[in-house]
Amino acid sequence: MRDVTKVYQMGEVQVHALRGVSVDLKVGGFTVLLGPSGSGKSTLLNILGGLDVPTSGQVLYRGQDLTRADEGELTQYRRRRVGFVFQFYNLIPSLTARENVELVTEISEDPLPAQEALDIQRVAIARAIAKRPDILLCDEPTGALDITTGIQVLEALERVNREYGATTAIITHNAAIATIADRVISLADGRISQQRVNGTRAAASTIEW
Repeated sequence: MRDVTKVYQMGEVQVHALRGVSVDLKVGGFTVLLGPSGSGKSTLLNILGGLDVPTSGQVLYRGQDLTRADEGELTQYRRRRVGFVFQFYNLIPSLTARENVELVTEISEDPLPAQEALDIQRVAIARAIAKRPDILLCDEPTGALDITTGIQVLEALERVNREYGATTAIITHNAAIATIADRVISLADGRISQQRVNGTRAAASTIEW
């Protein structure tokens, strides 16, 4: 991502969600995007995942500039390359846990076995990784959970990153979660305020909040 801006027009008011943000996600890395509500975290994640497009700047994936992609190309990028985990899961309520996972494996060209994916602790994560995504993007995945369940979710994300090599990015307002990442990017008012590399990653099982 290079010098990305995102401006939303709300009536006569312009809202600057991102202001010249440049981010590199290391292949196979684990990144936490940290910041308060309104800092631009969700907008950044949505642009990385092809759910939204920037007002200006570049978003590069394997040499392809996604800002020049048409809707069909973005759909294929989302479908084949990116897995999403949202705070409230976005599961289809009329389907069982297995059916939610199998729905993704049916449209994937190289899916994980459904039972293997179902062994992951949370169905939402199982669904996200069932298609073997290159990139796993998580929007406040522990935000609605108690600490015990939240740590289980983080342990599952650690496993996905470690065993499947998915480039993983989590957005959160919870600073304690940042210790499990390779790299931490802090945002404020649509800008990157700080970046740091963790010399040693903490295990999710050891953190408290």
